[in-house]
Amino acid sequence: MTAVERIKEQLASNPVLLYMKGTPDFPQCGFSAQTVGALRACKAKFAHINIFEDPEVREALKSYSNWPTFPQLYVNGELVGGCDIAVEMYQSGELKQLLAEVGAVA
Repeated sequence: MTAVERIKEQLASNPVLLYMKGTPDFPQCGFSAQTVGALRACKAKFAHINIFEDPEVREALKSYSNWPTFPQLYVNGELVGGCDIAVEMYQSGELKQLLAEVGAVA
């Protein structure tokens, strides 16, 4: 299975997926930590992929998403954006609304 096929499978299997550096409990960069914080503040259920554990996916994602940096937040297979966009959406209430629409908020 190619890296792009793995990405498509991961996105199809998880309504909310965060490609990040590290894990939600041990983020390995401040931007990943902020994005996790915004998702947790919304009480969202989300999956994560630690890009350090799969260098092929890490590289393939940059061209797949046309977004060169991490974290990358996807909802229903669509790229929402990185840290700045996720935090802005959280602050405006848009993030919680989007997550609620896909059933990711209790």
